[in-house]
Amino acid sequence: MNYYDLSKLRLFVESVFTKMGIENEEAILATEVLIKAELRNIPSHGIIRLPDYVRLWQAGRINANPQIKIIKETHTTALIDADKAAGLVVGPKAMKLAIKKAQEYSSGWVCVNNSNHYGIAGYYAMMALEHNMIGISLTNANASVAPTFSVERLLGTNPIAIAIPTDKQPAFVLDMATSPVARGKLTVMEKKGERCPHGWIQDKDGNATDNPSIIRDGGSLVPLGSDNTHASYKGYGLAAVVDVLSGVLSGANYSKWVPPIVSYLPLLANAPGLGTGHFFGAMRIDAFRDAEEFKKEM
Repeated sequence: MNYYDLSKLRLFVESVFTKMGIENEEAILATEVLIKAELRNIPSHGIIRLPDYVRLWQAGRINANPQIKIIKETHTTALIDADKAAGLVVGPKAMKLAIKKAQEYSSGWVCVNNSNHYGIAGYYAMMALEHNMIGISLTNANASVAPTFSVERLLGTNPIAIAIPTDKQPAFVLDMATSPVARGKLTVMEKKGERCPHGWIQDKDGNATDNPSIIRDGGSLVPLGSDNTHASYKGYGLAAVVDVLSGVLSGANYSKWVPPIVSYLPLLANAPGLGTGHFFGAMRIDAFRDAEEFKKEM
C-alpha cells in the first residue's frame, strides 16, 4: 500500500482541475470532495476518478466554465441548471443553497440537472452537520443495475446519504448505494485481481458470478438484496425512488439515459432530460425540538 502526503495530494488534484480550466475556488471545492472520499476509506470515489473527469472534459461532456443558474425557485426549493459542470463543483453550491434556505425557512430542498458524477453522496449530507441540521443527498448514476427478474441494466447504483448530528458520539452518517456495492468498487477489485462475493453481480444471462470484469461484458450489478428470495425488490424500489427524485423531478436524465462516467461509452439517443441529476435537502432540528436535546439522545 502506498501512502502520500495529504497536502501534496491536495495540491496535485487542485492543479489537475485548474489545468482543465476550472476556476481556482471551484477547483478547491472539487478537490475536497475527492479527498474526503479517501479519508473516509471510499477509494472507489476518490482520486481514482480523477482520470475519468479529465477524459470527460476532453470529450466535451464536462464544462470547466459553466454558467450555473437557478431556473426555478421558491422560499424552500430551487432547481439548478448546472450547464454540464462537474458534479463536484455544482454539488457543494447546491447543498449550500439548501442549507441557506433551511436557515431561513426551516428546510431547504434543491434539485440539479445537467450535471455530472458528483463523488460521494455523504460529503454533501455532512455539510449540514455544523449547522445543527439533518442533511440529505441523492444522485442517480449511469445504468449498471438490472432490476429484479431482469438482465437489462436500467438503473444506476443511485446512492442515498443522510447525515444526522450528535453530541459526544461521531455523527450518524448513512451513505449507501442501492445496489450491494458501488460500481467503482468493482473497478478497484478488478485492478487488484480480486474476486467479488456472490450476490453482487450477474452475467448477461442472469447467472450469479464472482468475476468483477463481467460487468464490462454485458453483466450487471443486482439491486440491494441480491435476488427476489432475499428481497432485492426493496433495493430496486429504493433505486427507483432516487432516480425519480434526482432525475425525473429535476428534469435530468434517468434510467438508461443517465450519462456514463467514462468517456468511451456513448451517450444514448433520444435522452429525455439533461445530464445527471442530484437532490439535496437540509432540515433544521430546532424546527422540531431543541437541537442540543436531540443530539444528546443521539
